[in-house]
Amino acid sequence: MRYRIDMAYDGADFCGWQIQPSAPSVQESLEKALGTLLRERIAVTGAGRTDTGVSATHYVAHFDCSEEPVDCAQLKYKLNAILPKSVCIIDIAPAAPDFHARFDARLRQYCYYLHRTKDPFLEGRSYYFAYPEVDFEKMNEAASRLLGTHDFSCFEKSGGDNKTSVCTVYRAFWEPCDHVVSAGAGPHCWRFVIEADRFLRNMVRAIVGTLLEVGRGRRYLHDFDSLILPPDASEGLRQSRRSLAGESAPGHALYLTDIRYSSISSSEEPG
Repeated sequence: MRYRIDMAYDGADFCGWQIQPSAPSVQESLEKALGTLLRERIAVTGAGRTDTGVSATHYVAHFDCSEEPVDCAQLKYKLNAILPKSVCIIDIAPAAPDFHARFDARLRQYCYYLHRTKDPFLEGRSYYFAYPEVDFEKMNEAASRLLGTHDFSCFEKSGGDNKTSVCTVYRAFWEPCDHVVSAGAGPHCWRFVIEADRFLRNMVRAIVGTLLEVGRGRRYLHDFDSLILPPDASEGLRQSRRSLAGESAPGHALYLTDIRYSSISSSEEPG
């Protein structure tokens, strides 16, 4: 029988979601815990990979188990008891036999946080971006260019194994935000929100880093436009275009915040 797991994790202790040969991963921790409790080898399939240090406030995975039925409430309780403190199981529920955490996802949302004033309580949770002049209005103008279906190979980490670099972005914008714990008052914290049907490896961090160059006046809007190709761009360009975009922003300030599985109607597509 197939089960869906909704969970959250702090990525600081992991090399990412996916199992690595010699480094801790969220997937490995979850598979070991499930195998111990269910007394069989369990393979967990996640909604996608997250990079080293990247966290998730809402992540979805699925697994198959020969034991029927599983007491989901008890399994959730026991998993939270033995998993690392940096991993939290939000819910476990039976799923349709053909449910797939990765391929059935229709929308994913990431948020990237940065703060403009030195704040010890945000260290490791947000990106301290101390440059004195940053134009968020211009950054939002550039972010609006991301909306729609485009070839994002410029923002894809070299060596990625995706068959295509075409993605559809539904929303992308910067907004001031508040943190629960902060040393200072006032709008010194900002959040970049981006929603798309899929993301390439390192895509969000590369976009954020490039937008910050726009905000600092180091890149013009027409330069940013040139990074976004039409969806029928040649796949042969993928390996040679990453260096045209800006440096990737640090991973510790990036969070996967939502995954949706219902179809998105045209009325639900912002922008």
